[in-house]
Amino acid sequence: MMVEAVIFDFGGVMTTSPFEAFARFEQERGYPVDIIRNTNAANHLENAWAKFERAEIDLDTFDRLFAEESLALAGAAVSGREVLPLLAGDLRPDMVEALRRIKSECKTGCITNNLPANAIGSQGGRSFYVAEVMALFDHVIESAKIGLRKPDPRIYRMMTDALGVNPADCVYLDDLGVNLKPARELGMTTIKVVSASQAITELEAATGLKLA
Repeated sequence: MMVEAVIFDFGGVMTTSPFEAFARFEQERGYPVDIIRNTNAANHLENAWAKFERAEIDLDTFDRLFAEESLALAGAAVSGREVLPLLAGDLRPDMVEALRRIKSECKTGCITNNLPANAIGSQGGRSFYVAEVMALFDHVIESAKIGLRKPDPRIYRMMTDALGVNPADCVYLDDLGVNLKPARELGMTTIKVVSASQAITELEAATGLKLA
């Protein structure tokens, strides 16, 4: 295939996954295993997390709603405010280098479900990112800025329109299967990121480029 653009998620792709931090937090506090991930996944289009990433609610409301949802789901009220600092991951240098190499041959984009920039402790908004990395993308779409988040199919179309490419000529990377499905249905080649080395190997196969 002829790849014209490679589109990346940010957290869990360009950075390490927050899931390990979630697990440590749950163990330290004595919460049920995976209560944070399961609360995020339940009613994932309209739950507290989804509304916060679309900037429809403020931090106090998110804190309260997330606690209510986790209590109803798993019997423990988890403070949404305390979960947010767990989102910050470390940049993956090998993924950044792969992005640099891709940029020399293809258009690049980033679609990220993020949080309002004023979310205390969330490191949301642009402060979460490293400026030099974000500059490598030809176009960036942030959910909290546009009021739309993955997996809404419209956000993927916004990216392909902005880049001026056909979805069938794109590769999309994300660490969540629910976010990959709409991209795949649009015709994109999709890669579920489990680790940087695995993602880079699959990217090399999809693009024909040497990325490591």
